[in-house]
Amino acid sequence: MKFRCERDVFLEALSAAGRAVASRSGALPVLGGVRLALSGDTLKATGTDLDVTITVEAAVSGGADGVSVAPARLLTDIVRAVEPGAVVLEAEADELRIASGRSHFTVRTHPSGDFPRLPVPSGDTLSLPAAELFEALRQVTRAASSEDSRPILTGVLMAAEAGGLRLVATDSYRLAVRDLPGVGVLAAGQSVLVPSRALSELTRLPASADVVLRLGAHDATFEAGPVSLTTRLIEGEFPNYRQLIPSGYPNRLIVGREPLLDAVRRVKLLARDATTPVRIAMRPTGIDLTVVTTDWGTATEDVDAKYEGAEMTVAFNPAYLIDGVEAIASDEITLDTLDALKPATLRPTEGDDLLYLLMPVRVS
Repeated sequence: MKFRCERDVFLEALSAAGRAVASRSGALPVLGGVRLALSGDTLKATGTDLDVTITVEAAVSGGADGVSVAPARLLTDIVRAVEPGAVVLEAEADELRIASGRSHFTVRTHPSGDFPRLPVPSGDTLSLPAAELFEALRQVTRAASSEDSRPILTGVLMAAEAGGLRLVATDSYRLAVRDLPGVGVLAAGQSVLVPSRALSELTRLPASADVVLRLGAHDATFEAGPVSLTTRLIEGEFPNYRQLIPSGYPNRLIVGREPLLDAVRRVKLLARDATTPVRIAMRPTGIDLTVVTTDWGTATEDVDAKYEGAEMTVAFNPAYLIDGVEAIASDEITLDTLDALKPATLRPTEGDDLLYLLMPVRVS
Protein backbone atom coordinates (compact mmCIF):
# COMPACT_ATOMS: atom_id res chain seq x y z
CA MET A 1 0.00 0.00 0.00
CA LYS A 2 1.27 3.45 -0.87
CA PHE A 3 -0.42 6.86 -1.05
CA ARG A 4 0.13 10.57 -0.71
CA CYS A 5 -2.25 12.87 1.16
CA GLU A 6 -2.43 16.33 2.64
CA ARG A 7 -1.64 16.18 6.35
CA ASP A 8 -4.81 17.93 7.52
CA VAL A 9 -7.06 15.72 5.38
CA PHE A 10 -5.41 12.58 6.71
CA LEU A 11 -5.42 13.86 10.28
CA GLU A 12 -9.15 14.60 10.14
CA ALA A 13 -9.84 11.06 8.91
CA LEU A 14 -7.62 9.50 11.57
CA SER A 15 -9.14 11.58 14.36
CA ALA A 16 -12.71 10.67 13.43
CA ALA A 17 -12.01 6.95 12.98
CA GLY A 18 -9.84 6.92 16.11
CA ARG A 19 -12.77 7.87 18.33
CA ALA A 20 -14.15 4.34 17.89
CA VAL A 21 -10.84 2.64 18.64
CA ALA A 22 -10.88 0.61 21.85
CA SER A 23 -9.18 2.53 24.66
CA ARG A 24 -8.27 -0.81 26.26
CA SER A 25 -7.68 -3.48 23.66
CA GLY A 26 -7.23 -6.27 26.25
CA ALA A 27 -6.81 -9.63 24.58
CA LEU A 28 -7.17 -8.12 21.09
CA PRO A 29 -4.30 -5.67 20.53
CA VAL A 30 -5.52 -5.10 16.97
CA LEU A 31 -8.51 -3.18 18.39
CA GLY A 32 -6.05 -0.45 19.33
CA GLY A 33 -5.30 0.03 15.65
CA VAL A 34 -6.84 1.93 12.78
CA ARG A 35 -7.40 0.02 9.54
CA LEU A 36 -6.22 1.83 6.41
CA ALA A 37 -7.60 0.40 3.17
CA LEU A 38 -6.59 1.98 -0.16
CA SER A 39 -8.44 1.41 -3.42
CA GLY A 40 -7.42 3.68 -6.28
CA ASP A 41 -7.50 7.23 -4.94
CA THR A 42 -9.89 6.46 -2.08
CA LEU A 43 -8.64 5.75 1.41
CA LYS A 44 -10.90 4.27 4.08
CA ALA A 45 -9.79 4.69 7.70
CA THR A 46 -11.67 2.51 10.19
CA GLY A 47 -11.65 2.18 13.95
CA THR A 48 -13.77 -0.14 16.09
CA ASP A 49 -14.19 -1.44 19.63
CA LEU A 50 -16.67 -4.10 18.40
CA ASP A 51 -19.64 -2.06 19.67
CA VAL A 52 -19.06 1.09 17.59
CA THR A 53 -17.35 1.25 14.20
CA ILE A 54 -16.42 4.49 12.42
CA THR A 55 -15.21 4.53 8.81
CA VAL A 56 -14.03 7.70 7.06
CA GLU A 57 -13.40 8.07 3.34
CA ALA A 58 -10.72 10.49 2.16
CA ALA A 59 -9.47 11.42 -1.30
CA VAL A 60 -5.74 10.73 -1.70
CA SER A 61 -3.21 10.22 -4.47
CA GLY A 62 -2.95 6.46 -4.61
CA GLY A 63 0.17 4.58 -5.61
CA ALA A 64 -0.52 0.95 -4.72
CA ASP A 65 -3.68 -0.57 -3.27
CA GLY A 66 -3.52 -2.44 -0.01
CA VAL A 67 -4.51 -2.73 3.64
CA SER A 68 -2.58 -1.93 6.82
CA VAL A 69 -3.54 -1.74 10.51
CA ALA A 70 -1.42 0.78 12.44
CA PRO A 71 -1.51 1.79 16.13
CA ALA A 72 -4.21 4.46 16.07
CA ARG A 73 -2.98 6.83 18.78
CA LEU A 74 0.67 6.69 17.70
CA LEU A 75 -0.13 7.24 14.03
CA THR A 76 -2.44 10.16 14.83
CA ASP A 77 0.19 11.77 17.07
CA ILE A 78 2.82 11.42 14.35
CA VAL A 79 0.64 12.93 11.63
CA ARG A 80 -0.41 15.76 13.95
CA ALA A 81 3.24 16.54 14.77
CA VAL A 82 4.67 16.75 11.24
CA GLU A 83 4.78 19.99 9.28
CA PRO A 84 1.73 20.98 7.19
CA GLY A 85 1.83 19.73 3.63
CA ALA A 86 1.99 16.36 1.94
CA VAL A 87 2.40 13.11 3.87
CA VAL A 88 3.50 9.91 2.12
CA LEU A 89 2.64 6.53 3.64
CA GLU A 90 3.94 3.18 2.47
CA ALA A 91 3.14 -0.17 4.06
CA GLU A 92 5.07 -3.39 3.55
CA ALA A 93 4.99 -6.61 5.55
CA ASP A 94 4.69 -5.63 9.23
CA GLU A 95 5.64 -1.96 9.10
CA LEU A 96 4.29 1.39 7.96
CA ARG A 97 6.60 4.18 6.82
CA ILE A 98 5.49 7.80 7.17
CA ALA A 99 7.39 10.60 5.44
CA SER A 100 6.73 14.33 5.52
CA GLY A 101 9.37 16.93 4.66
CA ARG A 102 12.47 16.01 6.66
CA SER A 103 10.54 13.75 9.02
CA HIS A 104 10.58 9.98 8.58
CA PHE A 105 8.95 7.37 10.83
CA THR A 106 8.70 3.60 10.74
CA VAL A 107 5.89 2.04 12.79
CA ARG A 108 5.19 -1.62 13.52
CA THR A 109 1.75 -2.67 12.32
CA HIS A 110 -0.79 -5.31 13.35
CA PRO A 111 -1.61 -8.25 11.05
CA SER A 112 -4.46 -6.96 8.89
CA GLY A 113 -6.15 -10.36 9.00
CA ASP A 114 -6.63 -9.99 12.76
CA PHE A 115 -8.82 -6.91 12.34
CA PRO A 116 -12.50 -7.71 12.97
CA ARG A 117 -14.72 -8.24 9.96
CA LEU A 118 -16.42 -4.94 9.28
CA PRO A 119 -20.23 -4.79 9.58
CA VAL A 120 -22.12 -4.51 6.31
CA PRO A 121 -24.89 -1.88 6.54
CA SER A 122 -28.31 -3.37 5.96
CA GLY A 123 -31.90 -2.20 5.95
CA ASP A 124 -33.74 0.47 4.03
CA THR A 125 -32.19 3.92 3.64
CA LEU A 126 -33.83 6.72 5.63
CA SER A 127 -32.83 10.37 5.59
CA LEU A 128 -32.82 12.71 8.60
CA PRO A 129 -32.00 16.45 8.79
CA ALA A 130 -28.52 16.50 10.38
CA ALA A 131 -28.63 19.85 12.19
CA GLU A 132 -31.97 19.14 13.89
CA LEU A 133 -31.01 15.56 14.76
CA PHE A 134 -27.63 16.53 16.22
CA GLU A 135 -29.18 19.26 18.37
CA ALA A 136 -31.78 16.82 19.69
CA LEU A 137 -29.16 14.19 20.46
CA ARG A 138 -27.02 16.66 22.41
CA GLN A 139 -30.06 17.51 24.49
CA VAL A 140 -31.02 13.91 25.21
CA THR A 141 -27.81 11.85 25.47
CA ARG A 142 -26.72 13.76 28.60
CA ALA A 143 -29.48 12.02 30.55
CA ALA A 144 -28.36 8.49 29.64
CA SER A 145 -26.48 6.40 32.16
CA SER A 146 -22.75 5.70 31.83
CA GLU A 147 -22.93 2.67 34.12
CA ASP A 148 -22.55 -0.61 32.25
CA SER A 149 -24.27 -2.46 35.11
CA ARG A 150 -27.62 -1.44 33.60
CA PRO A 151 -27.08 -1.59 29.81
CA ILE A 152 -30.68 -0.61 29.01
CA LEU A 153 -30.17 2.79 30.63
CA THR A 154 -27.03 3.49 28.57
CA GLY A 155 -29.16 3.72 25.45
CA VAL A 156 -31.36 6.30 23.79
CA LEU A 157 -34.83 5.13 22.81
CA MET A 158 -35.77 6.16 19.27
CA ALA A 159 -39.52 5.64 18.93
CA ALA A 160 -42.16 6.48 16.37
CA GLU A 161 -44.65 8.99 17.72
CA ALA A 162 -47.68 10.50 16.04
CA GLY A 163 -46.28 12.76 13.37
CA GLY A 164 -42.59 12.28 14.11
CA LEU A 165 -39.70 10.75 16.02
CA ARG A 166 -39.19 10.74 19.80
CA LEU A 167 -35.81 10.45 21.56
CA VAL A 168 -35.76 9.37 25.22
CA ALA A 169 -32.94 8.77 27.72
CA THR A 170 -32.84 8.24 31.48
CA ASP A 171 -30.38 7.14 34.16
CA SER A 172 -33.21 6.77 36.73
CA TYR A 173 -32.34 10.13 38.35
CA ARG A 174 -33.33 12.26 35.36
CA LEU A 175 -35.19 11.87 32.11
CA ALA A 176 -34.88 13.70 28.80
CA VAL A 177 -37.56 13.53 26.11
CA ARG A 178 -37.22 15.31 22.76
CA ASP A 179 -39.70 15.18 19.90
CA LEU A 180 -38.79 15.74 16.26
CA PRO A 181 -42.10 16.53 14.54
CA GLY A 182 -42.31 15.53 10.90
CA VAL A 183 -39.30 13.19 11.07
CA GLY A 184 -40.84 9.88 10.13
CA VAL A 185 -38.01 7.36 10.00
CA LEU A 186 -39.69 4.51 11.86
CA ALA A 187 -42.85 2.55 11.21
CA ALA A 188 -45.84 3.14 13.46
CA GLY A 189 -45.19 1.57 16.86
CA GLN A 190 -41.56 0.79 16.02
CA SER A 191 -38.72 1.64 18.40
CA VAL A 192 -35.01 0.88 18.71
CA LEU A 193 -32.53 1.37 21.54
CA VAL A 194 -29.26 2.92 20.38
CA PRO A 195 -26.17 3.23 22.65
CA SER A 196 -25.82 6.83 23.81
CA ARG A 197 -22.06 6.69 23.35
CA ALA A 198 -22.51 6.00 19.63
CA LEU A 199 -24.99 8.87 19.28
CA SER A 200 -22.65 11.23 21.13
CA GLU A 201 -19.90 10.33 18.66
CA LEU A 202 -22.33 10.90 15.81
CA THR A 203 -22.85 14.53 16.86
CA ARG A 204 -19.09 15.11 16.61
CA LEU A 205 -18.91 14.12 12.96
CA PRO A 206 -18.38 16.78 10.28
CA ALA A 207 -21.54 18.71 9.48
CA SER A 208 -23.63 17.61 6.50
CA ALA A 209 -27.08 18.46 5.24
CA ASP A 210 -28.59 15.07 6.02
CA VAL A 211 -27.80 11.89 7.89
CA VAL A 212 -28.66 8.61 6.19
CA LEU A 213 -29.87 5.91 8.58
CA ARG A 214 -29.93 2.19 7.89
CA LEU A 215 -31.63 0.02 10.50
CA GLY A 216 -30.69 -3.64 10.56
CA ALA A 217 -31.97 -6.41 12.81
CA HIS A 218 -29.17 -5.92 15.33
CA ASP A 219 -27.36 -2.74 14.34
CA ALA A 220 -27.82 0.78 13.02
CA THR A 221 -25.62 2.67 10.56
CA PHE A 222 -25.52 6.45 10.30
CA GLU A 223 -23.86 8.00 7.24
CA ALA A 224 -22.93 11.69 7.32
CA GLY A 225 -21.00 12.81 4.25
CA PRO A 226 -17.77 10.77 4.03
CA VAL A 227 -18.23 9.23 7.50
CA SER A 228 -20.10 6.07 8.40
CA LEU A 229 -20.86 5.05 12.00
CA THR A 230 -22.24 1.61 12.80
CA THR A 231 -23.35 0.54 16.27
CA ARG A 232 -24.94 -2.50 17.81
CA LEU A 233 -28.47 -1.98 19.04
CA ILE A 234 -29.23 -2.67 22.71
CA GLU A 235 -31.65 -5.52 23.30
CA GLY A 236 -34.20 -5.33 26.09
CA GLU A 237 -37.24 -3.40 27.28
CA PHE A 238 -36.79 0.31 27.92
CA PRO A 239 -38.44 1.52 31.17
CA ASN A 240 -41.99 2.88 31.00
CA TYR A 241 -40.92 6.51 31.16
CA ARG A 242 -44.43 7.88 30.58
CA GLN A 243 -45.55 6.93 34.08
CA LEU A 244 -42.81 9.17 35.53
CA ILE A 245 -44.22 12.34 33.95
CA PRO A 246 -46.97 13.98 36.04
CA SER A 247 -50.10 15.02 34.15
CA GLY A 248 -50.10 18.50 35.68
CA TYR A 249 -48.32 20.81 38.09
CA PRO A 250 -49.67 23.37 40.59
CA ASN A 251 -46.40 25.34 40.82
CA ARG A 252 -44.65 27.11 37.95
CA LEU A 253 -41.38 29.06 37.91
CA ILE A 254 -40.19 31.08 34.91
CA VAL A 255 -36.57 32.22 35.07
CA GLY A 256 -33.86 33.42 32.72
CA ARG A 257 -31.66 30.61 31.45
CA GLU A 258 -28.30 32.36 31.70
CA PRO A 259 -28.89 34.04 35.11
CA LEU A 260 -29.92 30.66 36.55
CA LEU A 261 -26.96 28.84 35.03
CA ASP A 262 -24.49 31.43 36.29
CA ALA A 263 -25.95 31.38 39.79
CA VAL A 264 -25.98 27.58 40.06
CA ARG A 265 -22.38 27.38 38.86
CA ARG A 266 -21.29 29.92 41.48
CA VAL A 267 -23.00 28.32 44.48
CA LYS A 268 -21.89 24.89 43.24
CA LEU A 269 -18.30 25.91 44.00
CA LEU A 270 -18.92 24.91 47.62
CA ALA A 271 -20.42 21.57 46.66
CA ARG A 272 -17.09 19.73 46.76
CA ASP A 273 -18.98 16.45 47.04
CA ALA A 274 -21.00 15.53 43.95
CA THR A 275 -23.92 14.54 46.16
CA THR A 276 -24.24 17.97 47.82
CA PRO A 277 -27.53 19.45 46.54
CA VAL A 278 -28.44 22.99 45.58
CA ARG A 279 -31.60 24.17 47.33
CA ILE A 280 -34.01 26.45 45.47
CA ALA A 281 -36.40 28.48 47.61
CA MET A 282 -39.21 29.75 45.37
CA ARG A 283 -41.27 32.85 46.12
CA PRO A 284 -43.41 35.20 43.95
CA THR A 285 -40.60 37.73 43.36
CA GLY A 286 -37.72 35.36 42.71
CA ILE A 287 -35.67 32.43 43.95
CA ASP A 288 -32.87 31.91 46.45
CA LEU A 289 -30.18 29.33 45.71
CA THR A 290 -28.28 27.80 48.61
CA VAL A 291 -25.54 25.21 49.02
CA VAL A 292 -24.74 24.14 52.58
CA THR A 293 -21.72 22.03 53.55
CA THR A 294 -20.45 21.11 57.00
CA ASP A 295 -16.79 21.26 55.93
CA TRP A 296 -16.64 24.31 53.66
CA GLY A 297 -19.47 26.67 54.55
CA THR A 298 -22.50 28.13 52.80
CA ALA A 299 -23.13 29.82 49.44
CA THR A 300 -26.32 31.75 48.62
CA GLU A 301 -27.53 33.80 45.68
CA ASP A 302 -30.88 35.25 44.67
CA VAL A 303 -32.16 35.37 41.11
CA ASP A 304 -35.05 37.36 39.65
CA ALA A 305 -37.88 35.12 38.49
CA LYS A 306 -41.66 34.78 38.18
CA TYR A 307 -43.31 32.20 40.38
CA GLU A 308 -46.89 31.07 40.77
CA GLY A 309 -47.74 28.51 43.42
CA ALA A 310 -47.12 27.65 47.06
CA GLU A 311 -43.85 28.92 48.48
CA MET A 312 -41.54 25.95 48.82
CA THR A 313 -37.92 24.79 48.74
CA VAL A 314 -36.80 22.01 46.43
CA ALA A 315 -33.28 20.57 46.13
CA PHE A 316 -31.48 19.06 43.12
CA ASN A 317 -28.16 17.53 42.25
CA PRO A 318 -26.42 20.66 40.85
CA ALA A 319 -24.69 18.82 37.98
CA TYR A 320 -27.99 17.30 36.82
CA LEU A 321 -29.71 20.67 37.13
CA ILE A 322 -27.01 22.36 35.04
CA ASP A 323 -27.28 19.63 32.40
CA GLY A 324 -31.02 20.17 32.15
CA VAL A 325 -30.81 23.95 31.90
CA GLU A 326 -28.00 23.75 29.34
CA ALA A 327 -30.10 21.43 27.18
CA ILE A 328 -32.73 24.17 26.74
CA ALA A 329 -32.02 26.69 24.02
CA SER A 330 -34.60 29.38 24.88
CA ASP A 331 -33.78 32.57 26.81
CA GLU A 332 -36.16 31.57 29.58
CA ILE A 333 -37.00 28.20 31.09
CA THR A 334 -40.02 26.87 32.95
CA LEU A 335 -39.61 24.75 36.08
CA ASP A 336 -42.80 22.93 37.07
CA THR A 337 -43.07 21.26 40.48
CA LEU A 338 -45.61 19.26 42.47
CA ASP A 339 -43.83 19.35 45.82
CA ALA A 340 -40.32 19.02 47.23
CA LEU A 341 -40.15 15.23 46.76
CA LYS A 342 -41.87 14.49 43.44
CA PRO A 343 -40.34 14.77 39.96
CA ALA A 344 -39.99 18.29 38.54
CA THR A 345 -39.72 19.19 34.86
CA LEU A 346 -37.70 21.76 32.94
CA ARG A 347 -39.01 23.00 29.60
CA PRO A 348 -38.41 25.93 27.25
CA THR A 349 -40.98 28.67 27.76
CA GLU A 350 -41.82 28.46 24.06
CA GLY A 351 -42.56 25.14 22.40
CA ASP A 352 -43.04 21.72 23.94
CA ASP A 353 -40.59 19.58 21.96
CA LEU A 354 -38.22 19.10 24.92
CA LEU A 355 -38.85 17.89 28.45
CA TYR A 356 -36.16 17.33 31.09
CA LEU A 357 -37.40 15.66 34.26
CA LEU A 358 -35.41 15.77 37.51
CA MET A 359 -35.81 13.79 40.72
CA PRO A 360 -35.44 16.09 43.76
CA VAL A 361 -32.96 15.36 46.54
CA ARG A 362 -34.40 14.90 50.04
CA VAL A 363 -32.90 17.39 52.49
CA SER A 364 -33.60 17.93 56.17
